[in-house]
Amino acid sequence: MNRRPFIKKLLATSGATLLASNISMLYSCVASENNKKLGIALVGLGYYSKNQLAPSLLETKHCYLSAIVTGTKEKEAVWAEKYNIKKENIYNYQNFDDIINNDDIDIVYIVLPNSMHAEYTLRAAKAGKHVICEKPMATSAADCRKMIAACNAANVILSIGYRLHFDPLNGYMMELGQNKIFGDLNIESGFGFSLKDPSKWRLQKSLSGGGPLMDLGIYALQAAIYMFGELPLSLWAKDTTIDKDFFHEKDIEGSLEWEMTFPSGKALCKTTYEEGLYNYIIANTQKGELKLAPSFLYDGLKGQTPEGKINIKDVNQQALQMDAFALNIIDDTKSSVPGEMGLRDLYLIEKIYESASNNSKPMELDDIPNILDLRKTKKQTNEIL
Repeated sequence: MNRRPFIKKLLATSGATLLASNISMLYSCVASENNKKLGIALVGLGYYSKNQLAPSLLETKHCYLSAIVTGTKEKEAVWAEKYNIKKENIYNYQNFDDIINNDDIDIVYIVLPNSMHAEYTLRAAKAGKHVICEKPMATSAADCRKMIAACNAANVILSIGYRLHFDPLNGYMMELGQNKIFGDLNIESGFGFSLKDPSKWRLQKSLSGGGPLMDLGIYALQAAIYMFGELPLSLWAKDTTIDKDFFHEKDIEGSLEWEMTFPSGKALCKTTYEEGLYNYIIANTQKGELKLAPSFLYDGLKGQTPEGKINIKDVNQQALQMDAFALNIIDDTKSSVPGEMGLRDLYLIEKIYESASNNSKPMELDDIPNILDLRKTKKQTNEIL
């Protein structure tokens, strides 16, 4: 049965209401004309690949771990045995471009330090492979544009690793906020933890591109946008670093706060590598507090509305994200978290840094890339439902 009529019929008979973030899950329940599982090559076998992505690929329905790319020889045999990876599907950073000749690889998932995202996206596109790039998409908006252009020229799909768009609890928060279920709202969002180990690449600007804003703050930035379902009109920011000797010597911020003004309200965001763990989205509405805390973890998320606790179970965010992308390729559809979204966020991050360094008054965002009108996306979602 064709998917869209199937969904409409299901909704009509069940009276169900679907979240936008769950549409891909429903799609995956309908048999695809192409039942082949797509092969994913993980590029970079650090913590996130080892502890989240690779285990999740044992649960995916439409893709599997077919290849690895690593610069550490000792990891090759361990991963090959654990995930049954063929010897010819093990690459390093010198022979990476040989993936062009490997039909076992359909998707390249780039899980490298931020400064390497652009290079390996361009090389993957040149090899004719679809790309998932971890956030942040790159270390500059200029590089984001190059990545989008390269993937378009190669006719491959580019997606960003925004896993929370596939989490049903975050999806429910999006729905409540965008539809103003509890009235008008203003948002507070923050993500931070302590990180002061100088050996970590995230504290090396040449690899990270910045401090916690590039790593953790992007979650708070995203949350504000998807809760309003709007693009910001202006912003101001302030560097609130406490240990200036440690962080400013590295030319990165230790802590940072910023405020964005949207057509419907304001969002106050913060991020840090200096303070204890905080992890929240709070929407102050006309009818009370709408809260998700913790909000950005892989599991254990807890939500509350003015009417009580939100009872939505944890899911494997990474598995749903990768399956959704595999279905984009199989069904020739667009990613819901495309490169254009990554470009938008890097543009805003650059503006936040500019405002913080200039200690300026609110900066107007007249030239914000209008590459993802979330209100239009919301309307299209409602039409589907």
